[in-house]
Amino acid sequence: MEVKNQSSHNRKLVLQEISLSFSFDAITSVGPAVIVYLRHSPVNLACSLVTVIFSSSINVTTTSPRFILHRNSFPLDFLRFSCHSFGEMGIYSRTVAVSLVVSFLLFLSASAERNDGTFRVGLKKLKLDPKGGLAARAFGSHQENPPRAYNLGDSGDADIVTLKNYLDAQYYGEIAIGTPPQKFTVVFDTGSSNLWVPSSKCYFSIACLLHPKYKSSRSSTYEKNGKSAAIHYGTGAIAGFFSNDAVTVGDLVVKDQEFIEATKEPGLTFVVAKFDGILGLGFQEISVGNAAPVWYNMLKQGLIKEPVFSFWLNRNAEDEEGGELVFGGVDPKHFKGQHTYVPVTQKGYWQFDMGDVLIGGAPTGYCESGCSAIADSGTSLLAGPTTIITMINHAIGASGVASQQCKTVVDQYGQTILDLLLSETQPKKICSQIGLCTFDGKRGVSMGIESVVDKENAKLSNGVGDAACSACEMAVVWIQSQLRQNMTQERILDYVNELCERIPSPMGESAVDCAQLSTMPTVSLTIGGKVFDLAPHEYVLKVGEGAAAQCISGFIALDVAPPRGPLWILGDVFMGKYHTVFDFGKAQVGFAEAA
Repeated sequence: MEVKNQSSHNRKLVLQEISLSFSFDAITSVGPAVIVYLRHSPVNLACSLVTVIFSSSINVTTTSPRFILHRNSFPLDFLRFSCHSFGEMGIYSRTVAVSLVVSFLLFLSASAERNDGTFRVGLKKLKLDPKGGLAARAFGSHQENPPRAYNLGDSGDADIVTLKNYLDAQYYGEIAIGTPPQKFTVVFDTGSSNLWVPSSKCYFSIACLLHPKYKSSRSSTYEKNGKSAAIHYGTGAIAGFFSNDAVTVGDLVVKDQEFIEATKEPGLTFVVAKFDGILGLGFQEISVGNAAPVWYNMLKQGLIKEPVFSFWLNRNAEDEEGGELVFGGVDPKHFKGQHTYVPVTQKGYWQFDMGDVLIGGAPTGYCESGCSAIADSGTSLLAGPTTIITMINHAIGASGVASQQCKTVVDQYGQTILDLLLSETQPKKICSQIGLCTFDGKRGVSMGIESVVDKENAKLSNGVGDAACSACEMAVVWIQSQLRQNMTQERILDYVNELCERIPSPMGESAVDCAQLSTMPTVSLTIGGKVFDLAPHEYVLKVGEGAAAQCISGFIALDVAPPRGPLWILGDVFMGKYHTVFDFGKAQVGFAEAA
């Protein structure tokens, strides 16, 4: 059944697709009946490379966007980011050494009020870039690698939030908190239920230095709450306390909304994130502190008429528009035909029953007796049980990302490394000598993977380590050890390639050959008795350009034990192909082919 468009009660918030790099995208919006045309302007910010050696402190300031509301004008919007060292007078002195590459690119876009009363914010979309995501994973693999199997038991409702990994989050939008509004970019996440943003009282987390912070003292509508809060995710956790204030989403103002001021954001996840916080669109049953989700209060306060919201995620890499979140209904232009609806089987998440999985049209029989699935806008990939995901990745020729990077280095530079070792070149200088690492006389500093295969576009990617440099350093050790065994050169290189096969990917991703997309099978999921197909170009994510391009499988293994599992998490890979309706009133989820 199609949800009717309630013209005066539909509220739309367009989502931004962002790149897997250290970047920050800002969007702006204005009130009804004012059309503001904003031209985009890349801004090279002051702290592109921040080296923090805290005997003093670093002060990061942001200046909120300024709007000039003139029809047909083209005002520029600036985000200023500045770093100041205050020596011993710094308020938050720390003794810690950190090196970060912080590169921000600001794009602005048009905003407009539709004639039917709906509100939309036009967005830009940046191409995916492997450097930031790979770097984050390489660094995070040592500290934050989540387990591959979970036993949530009967009380595991809220615990599925702990499986979430926002490192590759691709879509976000803008909200504001307080009066006057303080702007934040957030992931609109149907897989969690709380709203949180960084707090001005977050003193000791690096992530808080790099993102806007909520300042309660500047809001006339702030109300003190004070309850403590903590949310654990698969790759990090946040802690803080609850506060109450007005929250603006699009042109809707939700009064007295309970949200979390995050005072601790440990780990790398939220340091490299392109968003400031999370706005959960799940059920109150999984809300930490039993706080009413923003979505609930929209309904309670009569801001929208229909208890429905819907997602359209634009997967067309050539389009600038990233997607659209509609509160109060659906936009018919964003889907084809009718939605197939399935009932929510367990409140908390938008969870429903799923049938068999097909590979190349052939049933696997894995979910014949039924599996559970969750529609999750806060997850980029499509996660499922290891058994079937392994079958899918085998069918599409996928191998571990780290394994493929290692083999690339060995294939292109293995003989050179061997020759240099035979010529008695100092082993620790070999990788810098062939250009895979830089060398400062004491240690290797990693370079971007594109420097391995694309010399013309070589760019330094300092700070969190790089797979190409790491693979080279491992290959040097492996080859050196085999030379001591008097093995033939051919056997040595074969052996090193075999070792590459055994390298696990930090976050479980698998890579495929970009040139083989046309030969890969269609993968299909059965929902509500209907088969939903995913073609290779829809389940493979391409990052990078030219010879530096990588193709990542959209399928990732995740094992949840009964009674909650086996469980599938249908993230952006699936929701990008299929327009998704979340019907709170009828407790159902609907899917239709996106237009």
